[in-house]
Amino acid sequence: MKAVVMAGGEGTRLRPMTSSMPKPLLPVANRPIMEHVLRLLKRHGLSETVVTVQFLASLVKNYFGDGEELGMELTYANEEKPLGTAGSVKNAEEALKDDAFVVISGDALTDFDLTDLIRFHKEKGALVTVCLTRVPNPLEFGITIVDEEGKVERFLEKPTWGQVFSDTVNTGIYVMEPEVFDYVDADVSVDWSSDVFPQLMKEGRPIYGYVAEGYWEDVGTHESYVKAQADVLEGKVEVEMDGFEISPGVWVAEGAEVSPDAVLRGPLYIGDYAKIEAGVEIREHTVIGSNVVVKSGAFLHRAVVHDNVYIGPHSNLRGCVIGKNTDIMRAARIEDGAVIGDECLVGEESIVQGNVRVYPFKTIEAGAFVNTSVIWESRGQAHLFGARGVSGILNVEITPELVVRLAGAYATTLKKGAIVTTARDHSRGARALKRAVISALQASAINVRDLENVPLPVARQQTARGSAGGIVLRTSPGVPDSVDIMFLDERGADLSLQQQRKLDRVYARQEYRRAFPGEIGDLQFPGSVFDAYTGSLLRRVDTTGIADAGLKVVVDATNGSAGLVMPSLLGRLGVDALTINPGLDESRPTESAESRRAGLVRLGEIVASARAAFGVRFDPVGERISLVDERGRIIEDDRALLVMLDLVAAEKRSGKVALPVTTTRVAEQVAAYHGTQVEWTTTSPDDLTRVGRAENTIFGGDGRGGFIVPEFSSVFDGSAAFVQLLGLVARTQLTLSQIDARIPRAHVLKRDVPTPWAVKGLVMRRVVEAAGDRQVDTTDGVRVVEADGRWALVLPDPAEAVTHLWAEGPDDASAQALLDEWAAVVDGAGH
Repeated sequence: MKAVVMAGGEGTRLRPMTSSMPKPLLPVANRPIMEHVLRLLKRHGLSETVVTVQFLASLVKNYFGDGEELGMELTYANEEKPLGTAGSVKNAEEALKDDAFVVISGDALTDFDLTDLIRFHKEKGALVTVCLTRVPNPLEFGITIVDEEGKVERFLEKPTWGQVFSDTVNTGIYVMEPEVFDYVDADVSVDWSSDVFPQLMKEGRPIYGYVAEGYWEDVGTHESYVKAQADVLEGKVEVEMDGFEISPGVWVAEGAEVSPDAVLRGPLYIGDYAKIEAGVEIREHTVIGSNVVVKSGAFLHRAVVHDNVYIGPHSNLRGCVIGKNTDIMRAARIEDGAVIGDECLVGEESIVQGNVRVYPFKTIEAGAFVNTSVIWESRGQAHLFGARGVSGILNVEITPELVVRLAGAYATTLKKGAIVTTARDHSRGARALKRAVISALQASAINVRDLENVPLPVARQQTARGSAGGIVLRTSPGVPDSVDIMFLDERGADLSLQQQRKLDRVYARQEYRRAFPGEIGDLQFPGSVFDAYTGSLLRRVDTTGIADAGLKVVVDATNGSAGLVMPSLLGRLGVDALTINPGLDESRPTESAESRRAGLVRLGEIVASARAAFGVRFDPVGERISLVDERGRIIEDDRALLVMLDLVAAEKRSGKVALPVTTTRVAEQVAAYHGTQVEWTTTSPDDLTRVGRAENTIFGGDGRGGFIVPEFSSVFDGSAAFVQLLGLVARTQLTLSQIDARIPRAHVLKRDVPTPWAVKGLVMRRVVEAAGDRQVDTTDGVRVVEADGRWALVLPDPAEAVTHLWAEGPDDASAQALLDEWAAVVDGAGH
């Protein structure tokens, strides 16, 4: 006997889940509903099956193919237009005309005994046997009345409560003899219950009703979809589950990685190759699809998560459905009954209220509160660029596909045949993505000079030597699973805001240039890059007095790329240097605040015991440095800025220094004391670079370990700052602790206040209003200066739903009071 599986429905009530996927392919316990149906048919010996398809037919065909993987023979009958329940079976008449056949829906979950149903049909000599079941709420279904013999007496499709005369409903599962086709017209829409069966009854043909025992759920609504998952997990329906039951009710499929420190309260299901981190709590009736990543601190209860979803740290999902390839970012909250479609992005700290529908390919902004469905508005990200170029989680936000499009857009902003320099840090992620960058550039008629793994300042310097620009990939500082794609201009500096916007536009329009075969770009690997860099550095930065001073220094290369430059640099400087952590460690491409602190403490111990002049610790890409004085005490980054400023200004005695507006005003006193002046810049590194390029600039720094040595370059460079510091210490013959002691203490405090995107403009307006007649500086954000010299700065973050605040006073208490005052203004405007 053959079977017909009806798989042509659109499932409109299940949108947005069925916007890009036919209803029979919706997963229940990580298997399409229709696969559960086919496995049921096979268990009852019905392995020859015709599948009727219409809506998104190719997806069904591609998934199941000829049925070989299931041990079945599948053929397909395609409807050009909707033909109704009977019309679509008539469409498959050719394959069914020789024997009785079973008709079953491809989107209802059941474990009925089909063998017994067929036996009943044959015993009764029926033309049609309708499979019935009892349900508590029959409103959504067709009611059927049968006599003691089982013969059908009456049908009523989708009754009102006033018409309910039975709880026995038609499940849409039938056994039929081929003569039934005589009652169905071809190529028109015909339904069994409303058209064919009444006609058969009128003619007295034998229609029987078989009341089945067992489970049946018509998965037609979101509620029934979520219920079906729970019922499978509870064992209320007999279906085959992939994977292993590692403890009662906790199912884990092959290849899944579940931390022993995750809390699992079954029944629940974790799909193949999913990754569940420590600190995650997964509660009952949760189903997690294949390749899903759940980050630490996330909480899931009665959540149905489809394949390839990323669930960020501390996110909270309850009673919701998440479509495939969607990214749920940090601390997002999705409430009961909400449905997020395929390929959406739900931003950090956003809230999606209960029963909200978010259709596929939508972006929910960070911090947004969504209480109505998002159907038409498709909001892409406002801008690609953040504070460090284009940043995001590796293989979640920053994928090889995105990198190829970005590099193609960048190439499109340059002339054909131009040269672009590429480089990376020592992480595997950056290495893999850089290959995608190179391919995209070459395919867009750009010649590539690949430096491979070099410190960031070396990449900048090499880019400035005849390239039209550069692309550097590195692990985001302090965030090991994220990556930054940094775009450089022809001078090796970060792209200006104007250039970023141009790249943004080309990327948004997806207008990428493609090269003809003869124009594909060339790829070169320049040699002796480090020698060229150190030679240039030592020619331009004043090193007089170093050789005679007999200095001893300790250098911590932090197993990063800065260590690649040190051998040629220290050898030519003639100092007694002890280098620690010189080798590359690709498992640690960045460091946390804790490991950085621990490294500095260790460096201090070595400096003190070795009686060195000072210690310097590089960041993993050689861009920034941290200092330890001769006693082994850590000089905090904001303090190190003042020490370097004091040394440079004391020697130069004129010119200007570039500092961001967030720097302590003690810097002004230090600069003025030595006859130099401060030029305040925005917090953007490209603004510091702009002033660093000016003719009479003698120094620049950001207070976070980034230093500009203008005689060598206008960008942050750890090695150049180290060489400059060596020369200055050798010539002044003062220790770092002596210099630090003569600079007044600063009291600058910082705080971040969460601010939804929608109110950022309002917040800044309220700040200006609250400033009243006090002095206001708008170099970057709004800086309000009090009559007594205390100041507070309010600055909205360009990439996150946050406002940054700084305050400075004569002591910590007054700075704290000022910070509290302005935090209240920002917080009040944001709510």
